[in-house]
Amino acid sequence: MSTTATDLIDDLQWRGLLADCTDLDGLRERLATGKPITVYCGFDPTGDSLHVGHLMGQLTLARFQRAGHHVIALAGGATGMVGDPSGRSSERNLLTREQLAHNIACIKAQLSRLLDFNVAANPARLVDNADWIAPFSFLDFLRDVGKFFSLNVMLAKDSVKSRMEGDGGISYTEFSYQLLQAYDFYHLRKTHDCELQIGGSDQWGNLTAGTDLIRKKLGHETTAWGWTFPLITKSDGTKFGKTASGAVWLDAARTSPYKLYQFFVNTEDAKVCEYLRKFTFLSRAEIEPLEAAHAANPGAREAHKALAREVTKLVHGEAALEAALKASQILFGAEIGDTTEETFLDVAGEIPTVDLPRERLADPGLPLTEALVLAALETSKGNARKSIEAGGAYVNNMKSDPKQPARALTAADLLFGKYILLRKGKKSYAVLRVA
Repeated sequence: MSTTATDLIDDLQWRGLLADCTDLDGLRERLATGKPITVYCGFDPTGDSLHVGHLMGQLTLARFQRAGHHVIALAGGATGMVGDPSGRSSERNLLTREQLAHNIACIKAQLSRLLDFNVAANPARLVDNADWIAPFSFLDFLRDVGKFFSLNVMLAKDSVKSRMEGDGGISYTEFSYQLLQAYDFYHLRKTHDCELQIGGSDQWGNLTAGTDLIRKKLGHETTAWGWTFPLITKSDGTKFGKTASGAVWLDAARTSPYKLYQFFVNTEDAKVCEYLRKFTFLSRAEIEPLEAAHAANPGAREAHKALAREVTKLVHGEAALEAALKASQILFGAEIGDTTEETFLDVAGEIPTVDLPRERLADPGLPLTEALVLAALETSKGNARKSIEAGGAYVNNMKSDPKQPARALTAADLLFGKYILLRKGKKSYAVLRVA
């Protein structure tokens, strides 16, 4: 990426990645010195996988790293035990230390896809705030940190006010979260010369708490900035990254590369250009022609496909992208080829599936005419025969010979020993699944 320290902010603004900054002009001047800045973003390890909503923080850190700066990913081993009230209407379940340790190990592997922990000049670092918060005694924390916070200011934070106005209120545990995050920033400023914290716009109160604590403890001349990027929502205002089947995860075992690809290729038209800017490393020169093509002919879905390709490649790598692309073509008539069973099941999960006793495939087999009716692709065996004779019936995406309408399905037609993919015409699919 060609973005340099001096034009990084302009690039971030063009991508729509600035919601607010504690002192944008001052940060511009700091970056203009040419000296790399250290920036951090926190990820609370409340699960063993990050989801697509977390990509904003990871990608923004990666943009700073690619521009030559030093980046720190903070895993909240301590704050994860408390839970951030920001953007939530109810309290999180508290996790054990063992659960948090497992989650942190899993998350580092996902961060490594976007952040370079091995580059010589400015390797990314992963830190755990439990290392410096866990040794604190309660009395020491109250004395050394709590005394710097006004209760009036804490109560005025949006994340606290919204919870206090709700039916469930807010516990003292979550209320104290902003002190812990503020101390994280102070600790990283003092020990790692970290001058910038980034986060979603719902983190604004926590970020400003950190910049205030740094100046109170280290002196008002100490530089410290907070930068927030907008929270991503759908056009109807609902949360980004949720589907009918749940969250879209970055762990391939929880959301396959194929399903991740499908999530982004199905982005609503009104959002696809915004997502291209925010979720990819494509340059302005590459994105603007895609935006123009989308405006001229959204039905061609060039922008959607570019978005899905780039995100899938970033999260899972080139090989996984190729497999996802191959799988996505199955429902457009492509040969099954060397598609894995796991990927085939991702595809099959999107179309009707009918269970079939294995003995139905025993010699002489199940007539294809009967199979098409069984799969609800035809209403009668007579209509099914006409479809076969017209060249409109397919078995595992291979056209059935129109001259053999009496063709029967046998165990030899099974994919992975369990499935038969049937198609009528161009778009009507069904799967027969044997026990």
